Amino acid sequence: MDYLIAADNLKDRVILVTGAGDGIGREAAIQYAAHGATVILLGRTVAKLEAVYDQIEKNGGKQAAIVPLDLMGATKQHYLDMAHTIEQQFGRLDGVLHNAGLLGVLSPIEHIEETIFDDVMQVNVKAQLLLTQAILPLIKQSPDGRIIFTSSTVGHSGRAFWGTYAISKFATEGMMQVLADELSDTTVNVNAINPGGTRTGMRAQAFPAEDARLLKTPQDIMPLYLYLMGPESRHVSGQCIDAQPQRKPSISCEEE
Repeated sequence: MDYLIAADNLKDRVILVTGAGDGIGREAAIQYAAHGATVILLGRTVAKLEAVYDQIEKNGGKQAAIVPLDLMGATKQHYLDMAHTIEQQFGRLDGVLHNAGLLGVLSPIEHIEETIFDDVMQVNVKAQLLLTQAILPLIKQSPDGRIIFTSSTVGHSGRAFWGTYAISKFATEGMMQVLADELSDTTVNVNAINPGGTRTGMRAQAFPAEDARLLKTPQDIMPLYLYLMGPESRHVSGQCIDAQPQRKPSISCEEE
């Protein structure tokens, strides 16, 4: 699908991107800034966040903010403190892209290790819930709020050996649908994106023998990310949209 997006469709908006140091999160942050937004970069590796910050500055975008935070160990108080800082520094928050995620280990259900399962659920599900709870009062104040989750093809239909990751993405889509329904009478739209097979580090981890040159780059799928974060999607909520609907179903590739 071709998305018609104005060059300044995110002008004066403040947007938080998790997992902003690499892959899809990095590209989304850069593109949001290029379309007029002030971007808050959240991730666990400061050097990577600083590189994105520098790229945004080089491109002439508004000065970004950096929030170093490891979602694995973050508590509810960390997210509440972050929301307070955002309110103090910017006075508003118009959107969040939940992009950070863990793949875990591919294995049959009977061999899933409890510690790995807990880690994936912590980052892919619990962290998103706690962060959303913390920033929701700010998002609700926006005249055109946006919350975007990241799903996967295996979050639509289960696939053998993808148990831990797939379960986390089924939970993500469920969280999105519940939240969208709860906010249906507000100015906040809630959706999810399935990126499809994309040239990122997570994809390489899942498919080490694959020729990455055959995959779309994060930049290739950005029109959907811009569309759902901007005013053009004001009538779209509660949907999980495939970024590559013409492509044979494949695993998604969000990463920190």
